[in-house]
Amino acid sequence: MTVVLAAASTSGQGSAGQAIGYPTLFLLVLVGALVPVVPTGALVSSAAVVAFHQTAPLAMVLVFVVASLAAFLGDAALYWLGRRGMDSKNGSRWLAAIRSRAPEDRLAQAQEKLSEHGVAVLVLSRLVPAGRIPVMLACLVARWPVRRFARGDVPACLAWAATYQLIGVLGGSLFDEPWQGVLAVVALTLAISATPSAWRRARGKAGPVARRRPPPPG
Repeated sequence: MTVVLAAASTSGQGSAGQAIGYPTLFLLVLVGALVPVVPTGALVSSAAVVAFHQTAPLAMVLVFVVASLAAFLGDAALYWLGRRGMDSKNGSRWLAAIRSRAPEDRLAQAQEKLSEHGVAVLVLSRLVPAGRIPVMLACLVARWPVRRFARGDVPACLAWAATYQLIGVLGGSLFDEPWQGVLAVVALTLAISATPSAWRRARGKAGPVARRRPPPPG
């Protein structure tokens, strides 16, 4: 998280800071699309906070372009690696990693929605926390070509970047100092990202309790 805050802050400290900040933003979003170890939504919102407080007229545009391009390239690369695993007899570690992050119940839901709504589900999957990987795996199972996936992923990444940038703008408008807005949007985006896993854990705990409860008398 320290890296996220530093990258967001340096993107607004003059030309030298921008030379570091925008490439760092691109690299971290790209890596986060491939391997979910970087909170990319928090990163984009943080960069948007700093850009909101800048006087440079193109700062907001650059954050949007850099974030959406990096997200698209990361998604496309991960899907291409997944397709290679699907076409291989022995699979691949990338495909195994995608499968490990898509539980069977969520995959089944994604497959059903994908068959009903097509590309629209792919667009929405990037806006729903933890929704990207199950839908990507559903596309792989459905044998979507890389080109078809890429066409659907373009509006998905644009909508994703715009949404988290809007969160950053709202956070930046509430505080006088950029670092205050950065802390606020980081906390908000991390809470949003953690909501699905917390909900699944709560449901998992409620299930065994309900099964152990004795039936009503009579």
